[in-house]
Amino acid sequence: MGPLTLLKNTGDHEMSKGHNVATRTKTAKGARGPQQEKARRPGSGESRIEKDTMGELAVPAEAYYGIQTARAIHNFPISGLRFPRSFIRALGLIKWAAATVNESLGLLDKKLADAIKKASKEVVEGRWDAEFPVDIFQTGSGTSTNMNANEVIANRAAELLGGARGSKLVHPNDHVNLGQSSNDVIPTAIHVAAAEMIQRQLLPALTHLHGALAAKAREFDQVVKIGRTHLQDATPIRLGQEFGGYARQIELGLVRVRQAQAALSEVALGGTAVGTGLNAHPDFAPRVIELLSREIRCPLKEAVNHFEAQSAQDSLVEASGELRTVAVSLMKIANDIRWLGSGPRCGLGELLLPETQPGSSIMPGKVNPVIAESVTMVAAQVMGNDVTIMVGGQAANFELIVMLPVMAYSLLQSIELLASASENFTRRCIQGIAADVERCRNSIEQSLAMCTALVPEIGYDAAAKIAKEAHRTGKTVREVARSQHVLPEDRLNALLDPWRMTGSDEGTRKR
Repeated sequence: MGPLTLLKNTGDHEMSKGHNVATRTKTAKGARGPQQEKARRPGSGESRIEKDTMGELAVPAEAYYGIQTARAIHNFPISGLRFPRSFIRALGLIKWAAATVNESLGLLDKKLADAIKKASKEVVEGRWDAEFPVDIFQTGSGTSTNMNANEVIANRAAELLGGARGSKLVHPNDHVNLGQSSNDVIPTAIHVAAAEMIQRQLLPALTHLHGALAAKAREFDQVVKIGRTHLQDATPIRLGQEFGGYARQIELGLVRVRQAQAALSEVALGGTAVGTGLNAHPDFAPRVIELLSREIRCPLKEAVNHFEAQSAQDSLVEASGELRTVAVSLMKIANDIRWLGSGPRCGLGELLLPETQPGSSIMPGKVNPVIAESVTMVAAQVMGNDVTIMVGGQAANFELIVMLPVMAYSLLQSIELLASASENFTRRCIQGIAADVERCRNSIEQSLAMCTALVPEIGYDAAAKIAKEAHRTGKTVREVARSQHVLPEDRLNALLDPWRMTGSDEGTRKR
C-alpha cells in the first residue's frame, strides 16, 4: 500500500479527529482575526506580513496557511465546524494528482512538481489537518477552503525546497492550483470523499449488519410469535420471518448505497470557472481523474456536461436521498427491536437485548435499549442532513451552486454516522439478541386474532362473535370455540395451529 492509501488505522483516525476538535474548540471562541489566530497557535506568537490583491495582512509566522485563509478565518466566525478528514484528504489527492499530470504535460517544472506532490501527500495523510481552520459556513463555492489547501501545500512545498513560508517560491495559484478552479475542485473533492467513504466504511458496515440480521433470521426461524398490525394483535408470524424482513431492508439498502456511489462517479474537474475549461489543458482532467480513481479504488469519470456538473449538484441530492432511505430503514428496525425487547416484565418482552450499561440514575437494575436508541438518533440526523442537502441543491444560480461547503459537510457526516451506527448496532446489539421463546408462545394463545384461521370454515361474522366473546370473558379463542362446538376438536386444533398460520419457508430459506 502506497503513501496515499486511504484509511489509516483507527487510532490515527481518532487522533486526527481529536486534533480537529481541539482546533475547533479554540477557534470557536470569540472573533477569529489573524491576531486571534496568532494567539491560538503554539510557538513564538510572531507573525509574517503577506500581500494579496486586497492588500497586506499579518499571518502567524508558523502557519502553513496564508493570507487568503487568514482573511477567511476573520470573515467567517460562525460555527466552529470544519471540513472532516475525508474531505481534506480528497483535496490533497486532487492537488497531488494535478501536480503529477501538470508535470507530465510539461506545464510544471519537475522540481516544483515533486515538492508539491510531497506536500500534497502529507495533506492526504492528515499531517496538516490543524492548518485547515476555515469554517464550514463560508463562501458558497468553497473557494476559501480550496485556497486554504493551495496555501498550505505551497508553503510546505516551498519549505521542502529550502524557502520560507509565505515566500511564494511555490505559488498557491500559479503552481498548486494550475489548471483548476475552486468551482470544479470543491465539487470534485466532495464526490471523491463521499465515494471513498461509501466504499471503505458504509458498504462494509451495512454488509456486516445484513449478515447479522440474516443469521438471526435463521436462528429464530422455529420461534412462532404473534404478529402485530396497527400496534394491535394480528395473526402469528415466525420471529425469523420478522428478522428476515429486517435483513431484506438492509440488503436493499446496500443496493441504494451503491446507486448513491454511482451517482457520485461523475466529477466536475476540468470545467474550471464556469464549465468551459478555460486555462486547463484538454488532457488535464481525464488524466487527473484516472489517477484519483486508481487511488481511491472507486470508478470516477469526467462529467459528461461540465455546465451541469458545476451549476447544479443533483448527484449529491440523489446520493443523500439514498442515504436517507437507509436511515429510514434503520429507524424502523431499531424501533421494532426496542419495542420487542420492552419490559422486562411489563412490556412485550419477546426479545432479550444485550445489557450494555445501567439505565437509570434513580431506578436500580433498570437497563435500557441504548444501542437501538443511538441508531434512531443517527437516523434523525441523517434525515435532517438530507433536508439541508436538498435546500442546498436549490441554491444553484446560473453557472454555480453556492452551498457546496454545507452540502459537503452534511453528506459526509451522513455517510460516517450511518457507517458507525450500523457497525455498532451489529456488534453491540444484533449479534447478542436472544428470543424469549416462552413469552412468544404464550402471547399467541392469548391473541384474539387467532380466530382469523376459522373464517374459511365458519365465516367472518361467526368468527368475530367468538373473538368478542373471548375478549369479554377473558378466555382464549380456542376455549370459546370449543365450548360452542363450532368445529370438531381435531379440525379446530388443526386450524388453530400457529405454525400452520405462518406460511411457507420461502421467506427465510433464501437467507
